[in-house]
Amino acid sequence: MEEEKKDDRMVLLHGFDNQEAVAIMRAVKSVIEDPQGVAFSVTTPTNVQWQVGQLIREVREEHEYMKENPPSAK
Repeated sequence: MEEEKKDDRMVLLHGFDNQEAVAIMRAVKSVIEDPQGVAFSVTTPTNVQWQVGQLIREVREEHEYMKENPPSAK
C-alpha cells in the first residue's frame, strides 16, 4: 500500500449537526501542525456509498482546488 503523505490528511465526520462539525474542525485545527493542510468532509447520501480511497481522493482534490481558489478571492 502506498505510504500516505502529510498532505493527504483528512478527517471524515458522520452523524454530527453543523454546529458540532464546526466545533470538531476548529478543535482539530487547534492541535495539529499545518492545520490548513488538513481536509475535512462530512458524509452525504452520495459519498457514504463510496469506497474510502475514492472518498479520500475526491476530498483531497476539492481541498487543493479550494486552497488555490479561495472563495474570498472572488
